[in-house]
Amino acid sequence: MTIAVCLKWINASGQTDIDDDRFMGFSYADQAALEYALRIAENTNDEVIVVTAGPVGAEAVLRDAIARGAHRAVRIDIDRSHDSAVIARAIAQAVAHCSLIWCGDYSSDRGSGSVPAFIAAELSIAQALGLVEIQVPADSLHPIRALRRLDGGRREQLEIQGKAVMSVEGSTARLRRASLKGSMAANKQAIEIVTINHVAVENPPTRAYRPRARTIAAPVGSSALDRVKQITDTSSAKGHGETVHLEPREAAELIVNKLREWGYQS
Repeated sequence: MTIAVCLKWINASGQTDIDDDRFMGFSYADQAALEYALRIAENTNDEVIVVTAGPVGAEAVLRDAIARGAHRAVRIDIDRSHDSAVIARAIAQAVAHCSLIWCGDYSSDRGSGSVPAFIAAELSIAQALGLVEIQVPADSLHPIRALRRLDGGRREQLEIQGKAVMSVEGSTARLRRASLKGSMAANKQAIEIVTINHVAVENPPTRAYRPRARTIAAPVGSSALDRVKQITDTSSAKGHGETVHLEPREAAELIVNKLREWGYQS
């Protein structure tokens, strides 16, 4: 089987709009993802393929990953200015044959962290996102056990077996150092270039949020002036408040009736 690792070529200096090779690399989260993929491959004898999307300069992170133990590298020739959905669709086409797909939970260049979820959706496979602890199985017969971060300080225990997309936090593992032999071999390694076509995503038209119209009773008055005064009256309290003690069903009915009375629900 093949294990894929998705690496994002980023500027670690914080200057996200400048691609300066002196400062380019990949995030700690992506490094942790690569380390876990290498650990699993050592126990299962699987092949590790590293994938990145970007220009020729992005091949530097692929060669770095090969120096640390990856077997093959693929660069997707695509403009990095595309949104996450387009990038994920391009990556999904390149890693569709892989059994596990590892990613960092988010990049340090203000990335949204949505690419792993988009990849899982494109391939219709399971996803285990935001992992903070991982137990590497001894062989391919045992599942991967992981701990996932949830909102509110909670955690979720997972068992992952089969095809899945995994995203990990950068603090979970430290990437191994590259050997001199590996670095020299990486400089000679051929990198596969993939050109992705037809990756456009149909985005529905967007418009500014417009709240639901409120139904207001017609003003009452014998003259037009009286009716205008009622509409523009600011002396009465506009808030609504009432304390009641009811059973859940009766309370729900009261809320709905009041919303209709106040014009918030038809």
